Amino acid sequence: MADLLLTHGYFLFEDPKELQIMKPYAPLGILYLCSHLRNQGFDVEVFDTTFSNREALFQHLRTEEPSVIGIYANLMTRGNVVEVLKVAREAGWKTIVGGPEPGAYALEYLQAGADFVVFGEGELTMQDLLEAFRADSIDSCSSIPGLAYLDDTGNMRETPHREQIADLDNQPWPARHAIDVSRYVKTWRDAHGKGSVNFITARGCPYKCRWCSHQVFGQTHRRRDPLLVVDEVEWLLQTYSPDMVWVSDDVFTINHKWIRDYAAEMRRRGLRIPFECISRADRLNAEMLDLLAELGCFRVWIGSESGSQRILDAMDRGVKVEQVQQAVALTRERGIESGMFLMWGYEGEELADIEATIKHVSITKPDIFFTTVSYPIKGTPYYQRVSERLVQLKPWSVSSDREIKIKGRHSRTFYSHADKLLKDEVQLARLAGTPAANSELAATLRDQIQLSRAGLHSTLMEVEA
Repeated sequence: MADLLLTHGYFLFEDPKELQIMKPYAPLGILYLCSHLRNQGFDVEVFDTTFSNREALFQHLRTEEPSVIGIYANLMTRGNVVEVLKVAREAGWKTIVGGPEPGAYALEYLQAGADFVVFGEGELTMQDLLEAFRADSIDSCSSIPGLAYLDDTGNMRETPHREQIADLDNQPWPARHAIDVSRYVKTWRDAHGKGSVNFITARGCPYKCRWCSHQVFGQTHRRRDPLLVVDEVEWLLQTYSPDMVWVSDDVFTINHKWIRDYAAEMRRRGLRIPFECISRADRLNAEMLDLLAELGCFRVWIGSESGSQRILDAMDRGVKVEQVQQAVALTRERGIESGMFLMWGYEGEELADIEATIKHVSITKPDIFFTTVSYPIKGTPYYQRVSERLVQLKPWSVSSDREIKIKGRHSRTFYSHADKLLKDEVQLARLAGTPAANSELAATLRDQIQLSRAGLHSTLMEVEA
């Protein structure tokens, strides 16, 4: 019997949207937990649900001798995790949940069947918990930092805050050998022609965007030694032979000296691998993009969010619209694709701000852009600001923060018109100055733009009830 079974609630083959995207990555969070706890002498197994299904996991829980199960939960997987908790509890397992979601919904997860909720990074807290279980002194758990649990009267108790791990270089690499990483690479290659793996070089983001959650790493930024990261990259390339990699940092180019040192070591070892990453416009300049290009970066994702400076300031983004436009231009000069994230519906957004965003993206012309309608994540300043107007349409256990409505905000139809208008305006802007500028396609786009703008105006007064 293992001391701990680690799992998560992402079932690729049970999610139609994820099947369309087909870009799964290894669950680094629980793999870091696994390697840390194994180094401390615990017997840890991983049940990777990505390529499995819930019935296989349920069968495992019902037939194996029950021990302790640790479940990673995020915004996408809440409903699945609640189901896993129920089955595990019924089968006699001690249940622990952690990850980005449970810290904000500790009481709900405890009432759904978790014995403990772990706040923040899990390595040290899980180590203390397992040592308490091994010593059969569960009462001592009340003195372990970083936990929530229900007392004998059903009231939630929280233990003191646990400090973040200061020295990431002392942490082992994630236990990729505990799962079938080669299958991730093959799945990518079969679907997209290129196999991919992921790794991180740092933990945390120090910025204070008001809609962004910092439940796990807090507002910290802790970097690994660049030479040690290159060791891991070299091992990944030799072990899995990927065609590309995904650097899973929140903001890869925060520390410019680190990037210089990392690039120098990759150059010294003759290593280069195509990759994509996320950055911020204010942390990209000509030097950084030259180094990214040298390293093999083929796409940088930038959180633009809005083309209205007023909205960016309300979000506390700390970025200027012009910086985004300049960053995209610099990437284009170096043959690096730009990806842009955009957000409709942030508190205070008006029609003029939407038009500013459409103009901004049309001028900037990123290679790819994605839009979302803003949703309040519990625990963020944005959530607190709109909390009195939130409408929960479905029970907590079968919904997510994405499905919460904000009373009085524009309707979904309104934002659908904004989406269509943005896409058509950007496509028309891309035709400008080309022979296709006066083509039948351009004429069709102009007609569609008129219809979308009319639809936007006609639904301006429609609001969420």
